[in-house]
Amino acid sequence: MNENPMVPDLALPEDPAEHSLSGVADFGRVVTPGEIDVSHGTILYLEDVTVSFDGFRALNKLTLSIDVGELRCIIGPNGAGKTTMMDVITGKTEPDSGKVFLGQTIDLTRMNEPSIARAGIGRKFQKPTVFEQHPVWENLELAMKADKGWWPSLRARLDREAQARIEETLSLIRLESEARRLAGELSHGQKQRLEIGMLLMQQPALLLLDEPAAGMTDDETMQLAELLNHLRGTCSMMVVEHDMEFVAALSGDAGKVTVMAEGRVLAHGTLDEVKRDETVIESYLGR
Repeated sequence: MNENPMVPDLALPEDPAEHSLSGVADFGRVVTPGEIDVSHGTILYLEDVTVSFDGFRALNKLTLSIDVGELRCIIGPNGAGKTTMMDVITGKTEPDSGKVFLGQTIDLTRMNEPSIARAGIGRKFQKPTVFEQHPVWENLELAMKADKGWWPSLRARLDREAQARIEETLSLIRLESEARRLAGELSHGQKQRLEIGMLLMQQPALLLLDEPAAGMTDDETMQLAELLNHLRGTCSMMVVEHDMEFVAALSGDAGKVTVMAEGRVLAHGTLDEVKRDETVIESYLGR
């Protein structure tokens, strides 16, 4: 029995195979090949993950889990290992040891970056990455989940369903009026929302957002918080952030916040709980 309350008991396979996914299973249902097995309610599971760079432990036996549909905020000082953790999840960095699973059976440590993206994990870096010389509409169209081979791409035509998805996403990210505008002409906050929209076109099961509010005005930050709160439950999200007002807007009264320091979990609970934690106060928040 697992004695750590933060990590669920998972029956992890000894030799899981690589998968390509098409959807998320409902709790308790027997899943078929090609789906993420979330029968235990967990979408992401890391256990004792260690990463060292030239003798420095960026991650030190890090253990945490994210539930299906959860929006989890990750906070902590610079150098806590937050970005390295995301690098491990997305296959950019190979851990020295430890387990990283998507659902019950998908071992992310055995997959490369493109395979992990196709498996249903989308990642947004701090700086927005959009096709600046293309209109907003075309950015969403280019990002749409589809066969990207040269022949399918050559013959591709937007059907009504695809057009409806783009229009729905434009409305969601509040860029309907900017649909024909070049992405490079958007404000910083608009570009951030556009990139999130591009990730949503991939229909991810899990979104990783690295300091998405950085460089935004107060109004843009609150618009982003409204967007992410609206997405709550439609996909799982991990948000790394330093802006505590933004974290408060996302976590609310009951949302879980994980505090990292020195490559491991320092504290976990509601925002009020971690703000009262003496170890968090000393290492991160200050008195």
